[in-house]
Amino acid sequence: MIEIADLHKRFGAVQAVAGLSLSAVNGRVTGLIGPNGAGKTTTFRIVSGLLRPDAGHVAVDGCDVVSRRREAQSRIGVLPDERGLYPRLTARETISYFGRLHGLDKTALKARTEVLIASLGMSEFADRRVRGFSRGQALKVALARALVHRPANIILDEPTNGLDVISTRAVRRLIHDMRDEGACILISSHLMAEVANLCDDLVIIAHGRAVLRGTPEQLRARLGTDDLEDVYVDAMAAAVAG
Repeated sequence: MIEIADLHKRFGAVQAVAGLSLSAVNGRVTGLIGPNGAGKTTTFRIVSGLLRPDAGHVAVDGCDVVSRRREAQSRIGVLPDERGLYPRLTARETISYFGRLHGLDKTALKARTEVLIASLGMSEFADRRVRGFSRGQALKVALARALVHRPANIILDEPTNGLDVISTRAVRRLIHDMRDEGACILISSHLMAEVANLCDDLVIIAHGRAVLRGTPEQLRARLGTDDLEDVYVDAMAAAVAG
């Protein structure tokens, strides 16, 4: 479970996050959606322990991400907006390297690596160096790296950006499987069709704070529309007017 309470973060004159609160619970996919600059990536970086908040509280399975950062980080897998892969390692070496960092033993790591390579359709390039990979190939490696230690909490920033239709379906199935196994999954996406397909709960943010939240069904019913995109546009218009 990921808990965020009254989170604030400023970069100079820019207030990136301004009092954001939300809970992402086990066994559900929570979507954090909003326009560019709304504070999504900053929030994810704080939850993953890469940034310190100016104020507020963030906990992963009850572990404060500031005072118990290492413990909190061991409980999450992160697919960041910048994939950050080592170009001289192969895809297989990348997965194995991060598995060792997370303390997996040799036998378990080998088995887990093969499962991820197969489920993400990486067999054809698993033993090629990452340098020169397509955007979709790099995303698959970064996703496998995030999942190698079977984290109970998963943060996915644009998890299908750059993938073709077949690969997108494979990633969606993987996310649904992890959710059904009880994982807490927090994602961002600009694709409303993906949000509708993946998310059990939605938090729409603007200017660093939540402006609307609920299940997709609740939000559509509230506006009286079948189109989740209409809900998003209406929320953004209300945020600007407010």
